[in-house]
Amino acid sequence: MDYIGYFLVAIIVLFVVVKLLSWPIKMLVRLIINGVIGAVMLVILNVFGQYIGISIGINIFTALIAGIFGVPGVIFLIILKFIM
Repeated sequence: MDYIGYFLVAIIVLFVVVKLLSWPIKMLVRLIINGVIGAVMLVILNVFGQYIGISIGINIFTALIAGIFGVPGVIFLIILKFIM
């Protein structure tokens, strides 16, 4: 009978640990996906933007903004380009 109690406690602890560890992994995956989408958008913007006179240099600053914020970050960079 004691083993059943230990087994239930172990299952609950395992469930809690898996839940706690899955959150950072989800955030990391989401950040990687945003980064890839942002980088692709910067490249596409530079390829097609040359025809209308828009280009954003790809450096650490722009890559971080596009990577962290994704599409809204690229839009922010375009707006920032027109302001400056």
